[in-house]
Amino acid sequence: MNRRNFIAATPALFAGSFQGAQTARLPIKKGLVFSMLPRTLGILERFQLAKDVGFEEVECHTEPDQARAQEFKAASEKTGLRIHSVMNSAHWQYPLSSSDPAAVQKSMEGMRTSLQNANLWGADTVLLVPAVVNPQTQYQDAWTRSQQQIRKLIPLAEELKVIIAIEEVWNKFLLSPLEFARYVDDFKSPWVKAYFDVGNVVLYGYPQDWIRTLGKRIVKLHFKDFAFKQDPTIKKRTADFVNLRDGEIDWKQIHAALGEIGYKGTASVELSGGDKEYLADVVKRLELILSGA
Repeated sequence: MNRRNFIAATPALFAGSFQGAQTARLPIKKGLVFSMLPRTLGILERFQLAKDVGFEEVECHTEPDQARAQEFKAASEKTGLRIHSVMNSAHWQYPLSSSDPAAVQKSMEGMRTSLQNANLWGADTVLLVPAVVNPQTQYQDAWTRSQQQIRKLIPLAEELKVIIAIEEVWNKFLLSPLEFARYVDDFKSPWVKAYFDVGNVVLYGYPQDWIRTLGKRIVKLHFKDFAFKQDPTIKKRTADFVNLRDGEIDWKQIHAALGEIGYKGTASVELSGGDKEYLADVVKRLELILSGA
């Protein structure tokens, strides 16, 4: 190649390199929520099944029973399937935003148990739905009350080296990426970050926009897809969660946004459960997404 040809070819070479970088496999581990695994199996058997089909990590729910908590730890160690996160279980029935002190106390106890579970299992995050807005709880009260309680949990989170990961859900709270970012930033603590669920914002936003706005605040991800369907029986469009790549989420945009912010954590699939064949198919779908297909 002479000099003239090299100069002419250079833009194409760079374009090709850029396209390759855009479709590179993201450095993200494949996880799932423990509730997706067959309940007919024992804890160890469920861990082994997840490992066998190709998952690398698992997110478990709060476990107040110490004997069962130890069983989860043993299953993780024996199979090599890491428990990366704990999904707090008390925040819906007993939200931190409640005006009832007894409910708040139960919520705080649940979070402390979750943090202790995470420490026992070697997990680095606890997922927390911070508040619920309803006819009894105004938006501003949900914001103020939940932040007040979370601040009380930060010293324990720091002591145990476990991040409190705030998740956005259908709780009529944190309804925009700018607001979510501000809520997390208010704590001014490395022990409070964002747990972003890709499927939970499709009704009122674009997941890739949220990812770019939240940026480095994101410590963990939930993956599920979302589809709008026409129901002929009621002549109305309905919406529901569906399997990965079966819905309307633009996964190539998700791939691009995660690459831009340099996310390197775990993406846990949160779908309905199923057998080995179903779970193996979910792993394949997840791998396609992470590879930019």
